[in-house]
Amino acid sequence: MAHMEPVNNKSAVSRFLQQTVLIKQGAEARVYRGRFLGKSAIIKERFPKMYRHPALDEKLTRRRTAQEVRSILRCRKAGIDTPVVYFVDYTTNCIFLEEIADSVTVREHIASAQASGQSVDALYGLADRIGKILAKMHDEDVVHGDLTTSNMLLVKGKDGKDGKLVLIDFGLSYISALPEDKGVDMYVLEKAFLSTHPNTEALFERLLKSYTASSKKAPAVIKKLDEVRLRGRKRSMVG
Repeated sequence: MAHMEPVNNKSAVSRFLQQTVLIKQGAEARVYRGRFLGKSAIIKERFPKMYRHPALDEKLTRRRTAQEVRSILRCRKAGIDTPVVYFVDYTTNCIFLEEIADSVTVREHIASAQASGQSVDALYGLADRIGKILAKMHDEDVVHGDLTTSNMLLVKGKDGKDGKLVLIDFGLSYISALPEDKGVDMYVLEKAFLSTHPNTEALFERLLKSYTASSKKAPAVIKKLDEVRLRGRKRSMVG
């Protein structure tokens, strides 16, 4: 992974981004598709927040950029599939990432399976894989912060076999050993999972079983997940 020298970086990166295609803009960053060193790449640019003091904004934005890169590299070191980090420029807070070719989101895959009339049982293998990978991620004390089925990619395998399952978008991630933080991570996934994919409660339970079986630390996380669920129900009752 390379770091760009801070000489005239902003103008150089600005010129580079003009040659790319904007594919997404959120509250925190813009995401572009382009070519970097001859490879298909995704470029994530964190832009300044005008409502914050410039010095504070620069400090916070740089910290978030560094944390995102740190989480990705920690996962890759542990053998978890994430995009390769090609390049990081901290003067413009741009991360140059591998584009995952021949892939669909897990969200699209599940929706397609449901639309074609497949039973939930047919997706149990996928749920097992997700649970195992998330357990491994949490064992590395990486909290994703935005776990949804849109932030998981399934790569097409050869000869009809299952390809890689890739975790993406670590923009809200951080490092924490606390079961509470990991429990909240799983709660975010549960809420997103069940709201996006109706009638998949059994599938998510299968995912949790796989998660629990894959890590000695999992019972403490599941206990916190249950506590967070209870707090969520109480808030719903109060309104």
